[in-house]
Amino acid sequence: MTYIDSQPLGIIEGFFGREWSWDNRAAYANFLALNAFNFYIYAPKSDKNLRMQWQQNWPQSNFSQLCNLRETFRKQDIDFGIGLSPHEIYLDKTHSQRHQLKQRLEQINQLQPDILCILFDDMRGDIPNLAQLQIDIAHQAAAQCNAKHIIFCPTYYSFDPILEKVFGEMPANYWEVFAQKLDPAIDIFWTGEKVCSTDYSATHLSKISELIGRKPFLWDNYPVNDGASKSKILQLRSVGKSHSQLSGLLSGHAINPMNQAWLTQIPLLSFAQAYTQKNNYNPSFSFYNNCIALCGEKLGQQLIADIDFLQDKGLDKITEPELNRLISTYHQFPDNPFAREINAWLQGEYRFDPACLTE
Repeated sequence: MTYIDSQPLGIIEGFFGREWSWDNRAAYANFLALNAFNFYIYAPKSDKNLRMQWQQNWPQSNFSQLCNLRETFRKQDIDFGIGLSPHEIYLDKTHSQRHQLKQRLEQINQLQPDILCILFDDMRGDIPNLAQLQIDIAHQAAAQCNAKHIIFCPTYYSFDPILEKVFGEMPANYWEVFAQKLDPAIDIFWTGEKVCSTDYSATHLSKISELIGRKPFLWDNYPVNDGASKSKILQLRSVGKSHSQLSGLLSGHAINPMNQAWLTQIPLLSFAQAYTQKNNYNPSFSFYNNCIALCGEKLGQQLIADIDFLQDKGLDKITEPELNRLISTYHQFPDNPFAREINAWLQGEYRFDPACLTE
């Protein structure tokens, strides 16, 4: 597999709310392969068997779908991953859940994932000795899982104060313990200075590398739109110029997409373009070209013309006449999946999931 600038680039389906369909997930294998992406990680927040009921294996129908999905990505030479969130396993004083973790990992091994993510985001964090407890679990998973690549997400994965506001005060020296004791072969997710960062400076990323004892594996929360305010917009524009300057600063780059699988392709293309074009990367040109290439000339031009309504004003600020005009406009493209997603969003089919706490 060829990496852009020797670091993997891919997507993690890690959002709240309406998840992608199995058909949409399968279609991404070809899209990612055609556009120099390297991996897909299945980690939707709505999958209870990865989160609140992580101890339980998937129903047979879901497990069969995952097996088929893994094979679809494998045929395209795209690494397939699973994101497991063993919810507050470290609060169990009897250690019985560690045995359940062993059993669950044996089940996940049947999928033969290339990547396993152990995710401690969205969990209480004001726990004594939290870092060491999480390290022990990550090491257990790494020792038992047959995945070739392990990525760990700490409870505090940014400097953003919202994390301590929601999940409690971070224990002292939390990140420094990972630098000292977490197996250096295990990568660590990081979202930047904010949970939803818009850019990433070399100074910041170098500081994080020193803090956690390895280059961060970037969890990029653009264009994800599952939060209370972001669910009211479609994040379609290309990524900013700073994304063209990330070479050599990361161990990998995972993009958290929108709930709208087709529309996500528009900004997603810009990530690979930023890496390959470097100083020649132009976000405005990228957005224009990607809209036309993916949506077709007529719909692409319409979307470009409406971007201020879709991404800037959003559902809270669009007037009723504007909303009716937009719905009527995109109904003119009944066979285009991009237009269908726009209209579904306009008509309230992608409602905010209040389980999302960190916008």
